[in-house]
Amino acid sequence: MVFSSLVFTFFFLPAVLVLYYLARGPLSRLRNYILLFASLVFYGYGEPYFVFVMIGSIAINYFLALGIDRSSETGSGKKALMTLAVIANIGLLFVFKYLSFISVNINRLTGTTKVFEIALPIGISFFTFQALSYVIDVYRGDTPVQKNPLYLALYISFFPQLIAGPIVRYKTVEEQIANRRVTPAMFAKGAQRFFIGFSKKVILANNLAVITAEIFKLSNGRGATNFAELWLGAICYSLQIYYDFSGYSDMAIGLGRLFGFRFEENFKYPYISASATEFWRRWHISLGTWFRDYVYIPLGGSRTGKGRQVLNLFVVWSLTGIWHGANWTFLVWGLWYFFLLLIERFLIQPDRRALVIRVIWRILTLFFVMCGWVMFNSESVGTGMNYLRGLFGFYQATNASLTPFFLEFHLRQYGFFILAALFFTTPLVSILGKKLSGNRMTAYGKAVLAPLVYGFLFLWSVSYLLEGMHNPFIYFNF
Repeated sequence: MVFSSLVFTFFFLPAVLVLYYLARGPLSRLRNYILLFASLVFYGYGEPYFVFVMIGSIAINYFLALGIDRSSETGSGKKALMTLAVIANIGLLFVFKYLSFISVNINRLTGTTKVFEIALPIGISFFTFQALSYVIDVYRGDTPVQKNPLYLALYISFFPQLIAGPIVRYKTVEEQIANRRVTPAMFAKGAQRFFIGFSKKVILANNLAVITAEIFKLSNGRGATNFAELWLGAICYSLQIYYDFSGYSDMAIGLGRLFGFRFEENFKYPYISASATEFWRRWHISLGTWFRDYVYIPLGGSRTGKGRQVLNLFVVWSLTGIWHGANWTFLVWGLWYFFLLLIERFLIQPDRRALVIRVIWRILTLFFVMCGWVMFNSESVGTGMNYLRGLFGFYQATNASLTPFFLEFHLRQYGFFILAALFFTTPLVSILGKKLSGNRMTAYGKAVLAPLVYGFLFLWSVSYLLEGMHNPFIYFNF
């Protein structure tokens, strides 16, 4: 089940809201259990067997955290349990996400044909990292252990952020699980945020996906295409993945507010970044924070010498790439940022240079990010490199019999969505809204017009779903 579906929007979510808010007074203590049950149904709707994998993960981490909490602060047993937690969680990811990939590559080297075909549970990277962060925080003493297994299960499986994040730290929602209150204003803001994310996904990301699917399909098959189409495909995919993933995060944050939870932001206009370093402070913030707090800083972070800093960055960005999927393209994509960050840290340092250098590097950052997305969305490193060469006019087609798609057709059919997508990657609307917020007429107009605008966007989005225009979220694969 996905947020941008008719089943979720018109059946599942209304049913959960009704049950949740009917549990009032003495029955309010049942609200967490209603959300837990709804979360298991939500996951089990699409993953009826793999829901037991998630439940097993919850149980293992619950008992390991209890054991760590009961161990002495300096005892070897505490460290052993923490090591076991890391092995168990990473082992779970390895078996379901990487074992097939590794077996395929071993076969290529050895000439054998034995392959482990294992289906990938949706969202396993997200709920595994969330569970592991909880156990690590208990080990460090940063958060108290949760003795109610159902509360921990709710934290890990809560359906708004279960499938594709954001990755929520337990200490962020610990108090909210036990005590929270929803005001009418909070509920209204949650609904607005959900409508915004819904529109991002269905109106913008899904329309942009039509262009990128056609162009990347040709490119991955070395079909005939041209210079301009390759640029259009790269730009549209960069916009598509942003609106797809940030739209999901908006919906998750909005849904959380409907039930009294406040999740931290996961995107902050990443395409206005002046450097790759800034980009990763604005893009998928929860993942970047996770790797910083649980990998980079424990390795020594930036407090070590240059050689060790390089090694630390290499480890973090190799893992970041691998986390996204079992394909060499993801590792190359992660190492791409490793090299960019090395350049920024030790050579250019764009924030300290002259204005001209900063402007040039801002433009180059957007170009480098776009090149990274090309590799990210390619079937193999070879097809990705061929696509990147094509951006400079060196594309090599091996299947020229395919009919190329024409730039004019794409721009005529989808030009509005491309322009709208480019415009909303900037904070111009937010800036304008803040400047006009003190005006009484503006406040009155906002109170009247805002519900109409959100309602229109929602109905427009639903019309696409009724027509059968649906694409699964990109990050569901991770």
